[in-house]
Amino acid sequence: MTVPGIMPPSCCRASGAMPKKDDDAKKPASEAVPDQRWKLQVFYLCFYGFMTQVRPGESFITPYLLGPDKNLTQTEVTNVITPVLTYSYMAVLVPIFLLTDYLRYKPVLVLQSLSHISIWLLLVLGTSVLAMQLMEFFYGVTMAARIAYSSYIFSLVTPSRYQRMASYSRSAVLLGVFTSSVLGQLCITLGGVSFLVLNYVSLGFVSFGFILTLFLERPQRSLFFNRPEGAGDGAVPTELDKMARGDGGRGTRGWREAALCRMLREVGALVRQPQLRLWSLWWIFNSAGYYLMLYYVQILWNEIYPATDNRQVYNGGVDAASTLLGAGASFAAGYVKIRWTLWSELVIGVVTAFQAGLLLLMNTTSNIWLCYTAYVLFRGSYQFLVPVAIFQIATSLSKELCALVFGVNTFFATVLKTIITIIVADKRGLGLSVHPQFYVYFGYFTLLVVVYLLSAVSVGVRYSRRKQATELALAKELCQLPAEVPAQEKSLEARAVQA
Repeated sequence: MTVPGIMPPSCCRASGAMPKKDDDAKKPASEAVPDQRWKLQVFYLCFYGFMTQVRPGESFITPYLLGPDKNLTQTEVTNVITPVLTYSYMAVLVPIFLLTDYLRYKPVLVLQSLSHISIWLLLVLGTSVLAMQLMEFFYGVTMAARIAYSSYIFSLVTPSRYQRMASYSRSAVLLGVFTSSVLGQLCITLGGVSFLVLNYVSLGFVSFGFILTLFLERPQRSLFFNRPEGAGDGAVPTELDKMARGDGGRGTRGWREAALCRMLREVGALVRQPQLRLWSLWWIFNSAGYYLMLYYVQILWNEIYPATDNRQVYNGGVDAASTLLGAGASFAAGYVKIRWTLWSELVIGVVTAFQAGLLLLMNTTSNIWLCYTAYVLFRGSYQFLVPVAIFQIATSLSKELCALVFGVNTFFATVLKTIITIIVADKRGLGLSVHPQFYVYFGYFTLLVVVYLLSAVSVGVRYSRRKQATELALAKELCQLPAEVPAQEKSLEARAVQA
């Protein structure tokens, strides 16, 4: 989710004319404050993003629940406790998405920090299945509230700095996840720290993160509800500007009531764009399967290798390795230069087939290290396509519609994930254990592979027919050239058509 900023009109930039005082008053805080203060704000927010990810006990929650500290059964964790995470995430996603913008980010970040504290208080003090279900509910709240951090940083800077700020904030989060995973693994393997003590350490870190949240500055503008009049990405009016002018004189109140609905209708019209439709569907279907695997993989690891010694549990190291590979894959994706309008379906199909094979390997192997490796590669392959999807979706959209499209895609992915959870994992559905669940996920990805590859064949056939039709039309035009055209010119035309 990105937030539009204010830029001076292009005529002023070209002529070097000085802006008026009235224009200065309309500038966002990031342009009015001294440059040094802006840098300090961004540094503080990146530090905050790093520190809120340092939760060394997170990689070991499942073995902690299944161990002697909580003494829960695998059936309770798989079919009763873990599904609550999916349900709560779906329940709070849309309200938090809207409140994030309306409340201008900071209150939602405070809510996220309080939810983190609640998670680890329940992990440390809770003893019942109900307490662990409540813990998963707060986990869903923290996941939905992530959008507040990714949006907040754009309210501090001008549009010209958006790309760098996205890079800084993303790097801070990935570095925090990596540090957290490595710290947790070192504490378990080398320090001999118990899972309970590690959760107390995590509680300390999330409490410190809450203190950092209180010192965040609350922005004066946001995307939908607190947007300055006429604030766009440049001299060209945005969709919201057009809607504000066409609200029949009802003013801000009418805009608030109608803008979001009009933007949703415009998003519906944009579905006709092939690349937007393809990558949005990939986001919905593949991310649903990806996160289902992520939720249940620690239970699978415990099934394959039920370690009696905590020091032989390497979940933190595996998370650290997968984070590094995911970051590298995301970086490498930015340098892949292919004709995406022609090859997108094939690339998605091949990567999804690779993921399906990794799921089958994870579920059939009895070697925990082979399962760990398959997990790392699965996450890396998914992260490789994420920046490609973001670019393909965002290229034809304004920042307002881009934020809305990603929100809609995430919502539908969550709905699909919830439906699969109810049918497959919940005790009120099939209530499958972890191995049969992974067979279902393998079948799900295999079905996606078939669809993507058939689409790739269809695109290739259509492209070949269009190319032949174009060459035939050019050849006919060449044959209809006047007789007085020199033979040499005809020969040059023929070579051009052939090329």
